[in-house]
Amino acid sequence: MTDPAPSQSPKLPDGAIPAATLVIMRPSGNGGPDEILMVKRASNMAFAAGAVVFPGGRVDPDDHLVADRYGFGDDPAEGAARVAALRETLEETGLGIGLPDLAEPDLADVRRALLGGTLLSDILAAHGAPIHLGGLVPFARWCPNFKEARTFDTRFYAVAAPPHGHELTVEEAEHSHIFWSSARDTLTLADRGDVSVIFPTRRNLERIAQAEGFAGFARHAGNYPVELVTPWIEERDGTPHLCIPGHLGYPVTSEAFEQVRRG
Repeated sequence: MTDPAPSQSPKLPDGAIPAATLVIMRPSGNGGPDEILMVKRASNMAFAAGAVVFPGGRVDPDDHLVADRYGFGDDPAEGAARVAALRETLEETGLGIGLPDLAEPDLADVRRALLGGTLLSDILAAHGAPIHLGGLVPFARWCPNFKEARTFDTRFYAVAAPPHGHELTVEEAEHSHIFWSSARDTLTLADRGDVSVIFPTRRNLERIAQAEGFAGFARHAGNYPVELVTPWIEERDGTPHLCIPGHLGYPVTSEAFEQVRRG
């Protein structure tokens, strides 16, 4: 379950784990809406098993060191989340973002080193390559309090996909599949039952689907504040709904609780 409608701005639950996720957008090949890089969680994962999600994960202590070293020391939490979004994306998909000084073979080496346990700060120092954190567009911050064993305080960012010539592959310990799909097409897959999406992913796909491409979504994001979203349960027409605020750019702000996939 989750808490009832908040009477004031939501506060972070005790023990919430800082995390970050990245919405990577590229032009489609048919002139339609931009495609988004999605990964499918492995079926044995403790959180969102089998669900289709954006790349991302928890913030590591070393992410704070990297953020401070490369220009985000004034806002440690924001800087570390940006680093985590880029690091996790490289680990999970092989796509290097914010690392323009590294050639594709070097990115493959960096990925292997990260997956082997080497710290990103040490890797960047060894390569003499900075990480660029300013190109990410922050657009949301979610902390669903579903009374699960772990609660994540996740910052959402959007970015235009950089050019790349190599095939993207999942990190098989955590994911089973990787694909590009527009927000609208992914929602259609979910509605048909072909993929599973958790409540935060669905709401954010609906929001992204309002824009045709990255530039349009970046403009949209700039029109709304980034405030903590903690869904609550509310009776609507006699049915419990899981709800979110109505002033943050989301076209759909509730879903019948019995239909919700929470995690």
